Amino acid sequence: MTLPLAFDILQSGVRLSLICAVIGLGCAFLLITVILRCSPGNERMRQISGAVQEGAKAYLNRQVMTISVIAVIIFLLLSFFKDHSTAFGFLLGAFCSLAAGYIGMRIAVLANARVTQAAATQTRTAALRVAFNGGAVTGLLVVGLALLAVGTFYHFARNMIGNDLAVRSLVGLALGASLISVFARLGGGIYTKAADVGADLVGKIESGLEEDDPRNPATIADNVGDNVGDCAGMAADVFETYAVSLIGAILVGVLTVANAPAAIVYPFVLGGISVLGAICGILFVNFGGGKPAGVLMGAVGMSALVSAVLFWPATHQLFPNGVEIAGKMRSPTDLYFASLIGLLMTGIVVVITNYYTSMHYKPVQKIARASETGHATNIIAGLALGQHATALPVGFIGIAILLSYNFAGLYGIAVAVMAMLSMAGIIISLDAFGPITDNAGGIAVMSNLPKEVRAATDELDAVGNTMKAVTKGYAIASAGLAALVLFGSYVEELKAHITRNGQPFDFQFSLTEPKVIIGLFIGGLLPFIFTAFSMDAVGKAAGAVVREVRRQLQAHPGILRGEDAPEYGTCVDIVTKAALREMIVPALLPLAFVILVAVIPQLGPVVLGGVLVGTIVTGLFVAIAMTSGGGAWDNAKKYIEEGHYGGKGSPAHAAAVTGDTVGDPYKDTAGPAINPMIKVVNIVAILIIPIFF
Repeated sequence: MTLPLAFDILQSGVRLSLICAVIGLGCAFLLITVILRCSPGNERMRQISGAVQEGAKAYLNRQVMTISVIAVIIFLLLSFFKDHSTAFGFLLGAFCSLAAGYIGMRIAVLANARVTQAAATQTRTAALRVAFNGGAVTGLLVVGLALLAVGTFYHFARNMIGNDLAVRSLVGLALGASLISVFARLGGGIYTKAADVGADLVGKIESGLEEDDPRNPATIADNVGDNVGDCAGMAADVFETYAVSLIGAILVGVLTVANAPAAIVYPFVLGGISVLGAICGILFVNFGGGKPAGVLMGAVGMSALVSAVLFWPATHQLFPNGVEIAGKMRSPTDLYFASLIGLLMTGIVVVITNYYTSMHYKPVQKIARASETGHATNIIAGLALGQHATALPVGFIGIAILLSYNFAGLYGIAVAVMAMLSMAGIIISLDAFGPITDNAGGIAVMSNLPKEVRAATDELDAVGNTMKAVTKGYAIASAGLAALVLFGSYVEELKAHITRNGQPFDFQFSLTEPKVIIGLFIGGLLPFIFTAFSMDAVGKAAGAVVREVRRQLQAHPGILRGEDAPEYGTCVDIVTKAALREMIVPALLPLAFVILVAVIPQLGPVVLGGVLVGTIVTGLFVAIAMTSGGGAWDNAKKYIEEGHYGGKGSPAHAAAVTGDTVGDPYKDTAGPAINPMIKVVNIVAILIIPIFF
């Protein structure tokens, strides 16, 4: 079966994917127009939304300035030690990663009041569509910009410096996207959770205030944090995962596939097709009906179905006679099945994470029930759930690796990862939906709208919490697979570099080799050190917010009586400075680990190979446990607030608030930031091969 196209897909596949990327970006800007036409509500709603917009914009502007200084230093180092094409690729990756998060966040803060207004004057379905369309802007920006950036850079670099150097220069783009993503994830995560924890500890527990009560001095900072962490941070995170997966597939194709041109084009084609699938999923939400969770999950199914149908003819058109991979012939059907495994993994991870984090299932309800006997039992139940939640995802990741490798070797794994990441357009739409509905509920409370409005936004917010947890599970699972592909690329690139220099490749990455075991220990340590710094950062910043909120409430008792206005800006300023200050050390840890191992002569490339695998393995487990446990703690609190086990104000609710407070930095700071961290380690290792080895 062949595609009914009038041109050769091998020659035009990259251009076709770029056209699909432009279509995706065009749809994103069309959705922006649709959102801006919706009413932002009354003056009070616009005022609150404006304060959130101002705080988010101020933070991101300062974050961009901080990251830019570091990016310029790395650009100069790459220009000196590597080459100009790699350095410019780094800048392009960094810029697009920031742009995806920045624009997506700006639209999210414009959509929040419009969701509240739709919930107040229209229907729950109308509010759902406004919130989802706001999130879909971010989703389409992520896949559109990633595909456009990689495709455009490769196209021009290939014409200027040749195909081989162009492919190797793409690693610079991957580093730019990944490093910026670590900063965005950490900075946004520290900001949002420091504000959230500070607001909850003093506002809810000490002062008995409701969620988003306008008398809480930290409430604006809390709402700002939802956007800079879950919109900007997640967008940068998945942008880099998408870009790195695409680049990894291209690199593996060049290193292991006999028909390299088709192997390079194929990942681009998969990405372009899935942009069209994402648009179909967005249309499904806008014209479908039913319960919010069902509609959103239906959109994921629609997107996957469209992609699965179109992958078949595209694969057979590119590889009509099969392809030789690592010395073995593979049929186009083998490659198609590898891509299908990636799509299936997306659905499997979504279902598993939904089970462990949704309030409709036993795991979350078990935490809620444990809250009846106190704070400690709530914490114990949440920790146990997070560890239980690692088994199924890791098991299925192992099965996916086994099957995709069986179909097409290391390139088959790369294809499966690319197919999985090609779903990012619809998945990130679900993620950005979460903070928009969260902010919408806050605006409803602070604007003194009827309780029915808050009830409608709370229902959407509960779905949004589950969607955020689902997308974090998706991002982490895909990152684990992508990092494995990068490790394979490291070994192949090391082999190619050594043999190019006329030396025999006699390195052994064997478990009987003590250096590999040492590397595994060092790499396994990195995620724990990284998350320790991240959690410490949230704790320090949250402590500063707690002290400030207490100071304001003691100095101005009229705040709690509604007579005095809180100083919202002070808390915003505190978390902004703390987030930017505290994110630097953990973000640079992966760079330091890799370079340190590389420069010590007694360690070298074999130990570094062990470091890469150790980081992937422990990082995957720690990240899944943290994000699933944190999401479950959050929804256990919401489950109790619905009236179960005593409802709001009960001892069980107080225990659940404590659990949610502990889970916040787990699920929104430390856990998700491991995703880009493990890829930074692998990408830096590939980059430094010609420098140190």
